Amino acid sequence: MTDDIARVDAEVWPEGSLEVLSQQEADMLKSGGAGGLYALLRRCLLAVLNSGSESDDAREVLESYSDFEVSFIQQYRGLKVSVKNAPANAFVDGKMIRGTRELLSAVLRDIVYTGHEIMDSGRFDLESSEGITNAVFHIARNAKLMRLPAAVNMVVCWGGHAISRPEYDYTKLVGYQMGLRALNVTTGCGPGAMKGPMKGATIGHAKQRINDGRYVGITEPGIIAAESPNPIVNSLVIMPDMEKRLEAFVRTGHGIVIFPGGVGTAEEILYLLGVLLHPDNKEMPMPLVMTGPESAAEYFRQIDAFVGATLGEEAQGRYKIIINDPAAVARAMKKGLKRVRKFRNLHGDAYYFNWRLKIDREFQTPFVATHESMRQLDIGEGLPVHILAANLRRVFSGIVSGNVREDTAQKIEELGPFEIQGSQRIMDMLDKLLASFVLQKRMKISGADYDPCYVIK
Repeated sequence: MTDDIARVDAEVWPEGSLEVLSQQEADMLKSGGAGGLYALLRRCLLAVLNSGSESDDAREVLESYSDFEVSFIQQYRGLKVSVKNAPANAFVDGKMIRGTRELLSAVLRDIVYTGHEIMDSGRFDLESSEGITNAVFHIARNAKLMRLPAAVNMVVCWGGHAISRPEYDYTKLVGYQMGLRALNVTTGCGPGAMKGPMKGATIGHAKQRINDGRYVGITEPGIIAAESPNPIVNSLVIMPDMEKRLEAFVRTGHGIVIFPGGVGTAEEILYLLGVLLHPDNKEMPMPLVMTGPESAAEYFRQIDAFVGATLGEEAQGRYKIIINDPAAVARAMKKGLKRVRKFRNLHGDAYYFNWRLKIDREFQTPFVATHESMRQLDIGEGLPVHILAANLRRVFSGIVSGNVREDTAQKIEELGPFEIQGSQRIMDMLDKLLASFVLQKRMKISGADYDPCYVIK
């Protein structure tokens, strides 16, 4: 623990959600034992209070605030949250920033609802594809992501948290151009390419006098400590795992813009392309643009080459690459969203949730990165393209876990790096792609000191 970090003790009322808890729910939050949610809640609340942190090392964050505590005060007029030794940057003149208080309340809402209503209620069959999608819908609806009357204007922005300043500035310019066209933004809610589009969109919305702009952040407990929600997020949702997080993106968003990133961005690209390559989704419009400044042209060339060599020309045909032209990105997205609206009108589909999109169980089953699970991944020739995409997605997911999750990093320290094996052709391409991420300092914010958590066999 570092003793030079300013800390604050405070008691706050939740802002806008979950002012009242049942005794059973309150007991779940207080308990760190079996069935208890305290450890998970503490982790997520600390991440929210630590917004703006420059560190993406979850262990460093958790160790720096090892004395952080949270408790609950049940009063006749509702629930009060008490925090001790909280990060001081969440407060102004001793009072918690309102946006931070809203995000803190969102954490409470989602942790309680997911634990009590989704995982423990028995109402959802989380072993079936339909049951998982139903759970994603209910978590999103409980978080009030579905607003009526709905419009086709939500753009998902993916990209790395460890990007250069020119790339970050470019994400703001794209967000600005989308904001001018009345488009809203969903990201993974962290720093870098997750913050920039939101920041740009706020200016575009302000110029168009749009007062209800939406800046939605979707995260999950495994990465939230390393990617603390940025302060622009005005609607935060915490999904229980990475797979449900990714499904929430593609079912609530209408189009996707991908900025430069690292392994996490590659995971998202492979997830999306794997889903879109399912035969049932052949006619499904999902505008997808990869973009960055001129300095990112080589990055996207490498991604495009890897996709072509592994998933084929059909996958390459599902996206456009636009370099150094923010207005062209926004125009392409606006045009693509018109096709989405027309398609959903034709089929009588909802604007607010894409029920028609087919997502195989291969993309829904939570993947826990361990030395054994990573070693057993089948990355061979001749696999159905969507299965290969799913397994490649898991490779990148495991590396993300090794980079940002403190429990995974601990196992790697004890047992050595993950071993990734498969077809020699694919392994050679994968090794080259990952090496370029390291060289370009795209693995972590502290990129120059990156020690790979994997070896390619």
